Amino acid sequence: MPHLSRRRFITLAGLPVVYAARLPAGVELLGLPPTDPTLPGKHPDLTILNDRPVNAETPAHLLDQPITAADRLFVRNNGLAPATPANPDEWTLAIGGECVADPKTFTLRELKQNFTPHTYQLTLECGGNGRKEFSPPAHGNQWGTGAVGCPEWTGVRLRDVLDAAGYDRDRAVYVGYYGRDTHLSGDPDKVVISRGVPIAKALEDESLIAWAMNGEPLPLLNGFPLRLVFGGYPASCSGKWLSELVVRDQVHDGEKMGGQSYRVPCEPVAPGSEVEDADMCIIEEMPVKSLITSPMTGAVLSRPTLAVAGHAWCSSTAVARVDYSIDFGSTWSPCSLTRPANRFAWQQFSAEVRFPKPGYYEVWARATDEQGVAQPMVLPNWNPRGYLNNACHRIAVKVLS
Repeated sequence: MPHLSRRRFITLAGLPVVYAARLPAGVELLGLPPTDPTLPGKHPDLTILNDRPVNAETPAHLLDQPITAADRLFVRNNGLAPATPANPDEWTLAIGGECVADPKTFTLRELKQNFTPHTYQLTLECGGNGRKEFSPPAHGNQWGTGAVGCPEWTGVRLRDVLDAAGYDRDRAVYVGYYGRDTHLSGDPDKVVISRGVPIAKALEDESLIAWAMNGEPLPLLNGFPLRLVFGGYPASCSGKWLSELVVRDQVHDGEKMGGQSYRVPCEPVAPGSEVEDADMCIIEEMPVKSLITSPMTGAVLSRPTLAVAGHAWCSSTAVARVDYSIDFGSTWSPCSLTRPANRFAWQQFSAEVRFPKPGYYEVWARATDEQGVAQPMVLPNWNPRGYLNNACHRIAVKVLS
């Protein structure tokens, strides 16, 4: 009996690939769009980058509100979400690690009852937001500008829970997390992602173990029923489906803490360079950034004025100013800017833009933080994984008269 190539048995979305045996080596199937291109609990206009694991970004114009609605918050998952727990209040969180002599476990009910709740508006942004603009292309999901949002989060301060568990303050270096998401392989013993933050970040007022978003339980795709939220750090640090915290006496070495994951070259490199793992540094604070949310790019105007609005955010105390340009960065004009609701919340900017004559224009936005650090006008330093793109956001405008 002749040997049958395994490719004869390839299926796609439950359909047999009829001529699979004739597919040339190295050629990937194009695939089919999902029959239902929506995600449960999410706005139908989110852009789905892939569905296993789920990764979806929000078009900029859907992020126009000061507080991001739950259905408009991006989704960045590394594995598969666990099943919805039958009784979320019985969800458990274990606290351990080298710096915890007597490990503790708390139920979600105990967290709610025994600790003071706090609510903060915190900006959450994927470290790879804007990756699609890098050239040569960088590995990973090709995010545009929409892997960011700023809902209100409610939970307990991480430091209060660590204090209750008891930990060695003199030895503590890092806090790492583990979640209950499942690896794509289906192996229950394989960790999907286990990252963390330095102890100083973990002890900040705004560092939360959260169970609610905008006053409602977390969406399943965003970590229901329990997650971490660290404003100002890459969203990968804010572990979802949180089940365990470890207080480490060293930099946490969990999954996606090493190699090239969530790391950039310690020194600038030429685009396309190969960089050794030893020469990569962990991303901590996210850069200053802005996003024009109104109008959508491609606006066509019948008069020479335009109201522009958006958000700006940073990892320092606040954004100090936002400016706009209509001449490709040659000159800049100031925008009106609100104060943040709290540290790590984004701020709203607005401006009335006047165009001198009909034609094609681009409106660029540039934020500057209180330390005087401004967004670059063009792409920042290239890196192999395409992290930390904070180039000025821009939209196209056509003025008719």
